[in-house]
Amino acid sequence: MNNNAAGTVAYPNPPREKMSPVHMFFVILGDLLAAGSAGVFVNSRSLPAGLAMLAVGAALIILGAAGLGGRMFPSLPGGSGEAGGAYPSRLEGHLDPNLSRWKWLVKWFLAIPHYIVLAFLGFASVVVTIAAGFVILFTGRYPASLFHFTVGVMRWNWRVAFYATGVLGTDHYPPFTLAHTDYPATFEVDYPEKLSHWQVLVKSWLLALPHVVIVGLLTGSIWRSSTEGGTNGISLLGFLVFIAAVILLFTGVYRWGLFTLIMGINRWVYRTITYVALMSDKYPPFRLDQGPLEPRRAPETPGSD
Repeated sequence: MNNNAAGTVAYPNPPREKMSPVHMFFVILGDLLAAGSAGVFVNSRSLPAGLAMLAVGAALIILGAAGLGGRMFPSLPGGSGEAGGAYPSRLEGHLDPNLSRWKWLVKWFLAIPHYIVLAFLGFASVVVTIAAGFVILFTGRYPASLFHFTVGVMRWNWRVAFYATGVLGTDHYPPFTLAHTDYPATFEVDYPEKLSHWQVLVKSWLLALPHVVIVGLLTGSIWRSSTEGGTNGISLLGFLVFIAAVILLFTGVYRWGLFTLIMGINRWVYRTITYVALMSDKYPPFRLDQGPLEPRRAPETPGSD
């Protein structure tokens, strides 16, 4: 089956949301201050100065993230959450029917500006998750603006992965935004109205451990060489993407079977991240759901539990 099997997909066209440069500046400045506090601890050994930098940096990150997340629409009109998705997070991607044979060779380079921005946003999302964990512990709620920020960072990361190294499924350059767009790769998480107070204490490091191990096997090194302490290898996911790219280079076709398998691995990864990031109490399924679209939950029958 070739890539035309995906059929014609009508992408949603949500309203564009402009990223606030002020709030983005707060996030970047907060990242720099928080990271710089480690240098203060190590070099000057000034505990008060280091703690002050860390506190101010964390405050700026949370303020900026809340501002960015608060400007975003919470969900797509008619999103799959209303249709009953199989899991609260939904990762989807539509394979371009006319991919360039050679462009994948330089996509990693073209995506460097995204990697730079995502480095700042990724650090900020870790701080936001820790802060949200304290709020959930006492209130049972994930602050909505911080939730949408974290989802936005994951959405942005997924678009870049779909374009560059994680799938190579499109030649359309990803937009620089946390918000919904009509890009062929999409990611969404249903906002939880209520979360467990106690699970936040064990969810990320204990309950998620089986999935973290599996994700590590799927995305970590499949062979290693420990010569003079060095390690070399390639992940299973990276190997599959590379095989798909080589076939594309010589045939002009992205094999559909490889695409659906690669999508399934990425879907498992992002479900695990959703759970580890405290955005859902629903335990991820031990299932490789392949294909461009999320599976839909079967309709409940009368009398079912």
